[in-house]
Amino acid sequence: MPTLLEAISGVANACQPITGLVTGGQPGTSQLEAMKAAGVSVILDLREPMEPRPIDEPAKVAELGMEYVNVPISSGRLNDATLERILKVLRDKGEKQVFMHCGSGNRVGGALIAHLMLDQGMEEEDAVATAMKVGLRSAEYLEWGLDYVRRHS
Repeated sequence: MPTLLEAISGVANACQPITGLVTGGQPGTSQLEAMKAAGVSVILDLREPMEPRPIDEPAKVAELGMEYVNVPISSGRLNDATLERILKVLRDKGEKQVFMHCGSGNRVGGALIAHLMLDQGMEEEDAVATAMKVGLRSAEYLEWGLDYVRRHS
């Protein structure tokens, strides 16, 4: 059985920022199959449904018997409601293994900041460094996550 990181080998910005959570860019069929074998049971997709994809991800995830959750992030959706939907999935995961992704990891990083600081007790500097490691490159997504934390601490 592959480890979680081995399962997402080849995915852009593949990372395991905390136990039970792996992150990255768009996975392919082989990565989804390997994730299933490694124990991932929830796929949290932050991409817009109409973004071009190499596979029908919701169908493949269903075929593998995993749960597919889509919480689209785009410039027009950087609000509390979007972030709270993402946080709910991460907070409710219990012992489940989750793969959280977008196209590259950029959107993942912005959303992850709030979870790392509010739920994992990480300091801002460490949370931002972790977000950068998983693929965060956008100042807009960075500020979205930090602003949420400031208002909900």
